[in-house]
Amino acid sequence: MRYGSSYKSPDIGVFCYLIIELTGLYALFLCLGVGLSTLEQKLTEMVSAPVEALGFEFVGLEFVRGRTSTLRIFIDSEEGITVDDCADVSHQVSAVLDVEDPISVIYNLEVSSPGMERPLFTIAHYERFMGEEVALTLRIAMQNRRRWQGIIKAVDGEMITVTVDGKDEVFALGNIQKANLVPHF
Repeated sequence: MRYGSSYKSPDIGVFCYLIIELTGLYALFLCLGVGLSTLEQKLTEMVSAPVEALGFEFVGLEFVRGRTSTLRIFIDSEEGITVDDCADVSHQVSAVLDVEDPISVIYNLEVSSPGMERPLFTIAHYERFMGEEVALTLRIAMQNRRRWQGIIKAVDGEMITVTVDGKDEVFALGNIQKANLVPHF
C-alpha cells in the first residue's frame, strides 16, 4: 500500500512529490523543476557566454540577497585563475549587466575561482567529482535533515547518490540548494 502527497514551493519553484511505501520498504522523494531561481537562470544565461568567450570555464553563480546583495560568479581554467583573470571577467560581465540591468537592487559583483571548497552546480560537476566528499544543503528536508555530508557515489539523470555513514542516500538535483566539495589536508 502506498500513498502520495505533493508540495509546491512558490519561493523556489520546485514541485515535490513524496511516495511512501507503508510496509517501510522504500520512500521515493522526487523533485521536479529547476533548482535555480528565475533570476539565477537569467543571470546564468547572460554571463556564461562572456566568461566562456574569454577562455574560461563558467562554473556557476550565486545571488545572495541582503542589505547589500552579492552576485558571486565562479570561473576556472586548467591553468588556474589569477587576480587579473577575475578583473577581466568582472569588466566584461559588468558591461553586460549594465546594458541588460536584470537586478533591481544594489549589489556587489564578485568573480573568483571555485577554491578548495568548490561549489557544485550541475550534473556534470557531480560526475566530474564522483568519489569525492561533498557537503549538501537541501531546499526541503529529507528524513528531517537539510544538511548532509558524504561521498558522491553515482549520478543517474537528475538524481545524485551520496554515501553517508555507509548508507546510500539519493538526492534530486532540484532539491539541492547548495553543494560544496569538502577539502582534505
